[in-house]
Amino acid sequence: MIKGYVNSLETFGLVDGPGVRFVVFLQGCKLRCKFCHNPETWSLSGGDEWTPENLFNHVRRYKTYWKNNGGITVSGGEPLLQMEFVTEFFKLAKKENIHTALDTAGQPFSDDMEYLDKFGKLMEVTDLVILDLKEWESEKHRELTGFGNENIISMARWLSDNGKKMWIRHVLVPGVTDDENSLREMYGFIKTLKTVEKTEILPYHTLGLMKWEKLGIPYSLKGVPVPNDEQIKNAEDILIKGK
Repeated sequence: MIKGYVNSLETFGLVDGPGVRFVVFLQGCKLRCKFCHNPETWSLSGGDEWTPENLFNHVRRYKTYWKNNGGITVSGGEPLLQMEFVTEFFKLAKKENIHTALDTAGQPFSDDMEYLDKFGKLMEVTDLVILDLKEWESEKHRELTGFGNENIISMARWLSDNGKKMWIRHVLVPGVTDDENSLREMYGFIKTLKTVEKTEILPYHTLGLMKWEKLGIPYSLKGVPVPNDEQIKNAEDILIKGK
């Protein structure tokens, strides 16, 4: 029996896909992003255990909130670490014509044929992929998250080549992820993708700092300010408008 491990549930999400969303945050992530606001999801153990059927039966009770343009989003943590569970969960949703979105950083993606077979099955029941592009230069990405980004770039190309709708997100951290040249490189790459419907700048915030302190994890960005309106507009002009 397939089981998944869920960190938390949000019944009325407004920013994780189109319309009103029921958001499932899964447990487990291998990235160690310096600005992560959910470090409690990092551990690959823990969370509440669900079967796809039990979770869907719980989620569907909120369907009236979604009306015609909402649906279900699975986030994390990193949902691709529990790919078979998400696939079975989304299959149940698609049987009832519920819109499905996957919010991912793409880190587990591999061009291994066995992996691609499983990934392709998940994409068959996924309507939208919300992909975080955290940094363009791979070495900076490794410094920021613990991993390079070559496979994440490959995943974006796979999604484009296979007709899968995408939203691209980038967290803007002053002095960390706001380099103008990197943003221009990222914009150029995004323009090569055929299925991107939206690009979003997510301003860095410090709401997760207390979680780091509670978990006893040193927070290396302490003292880094949140971006001001001018910095956000400048990044949007480059990454969204291509100025």
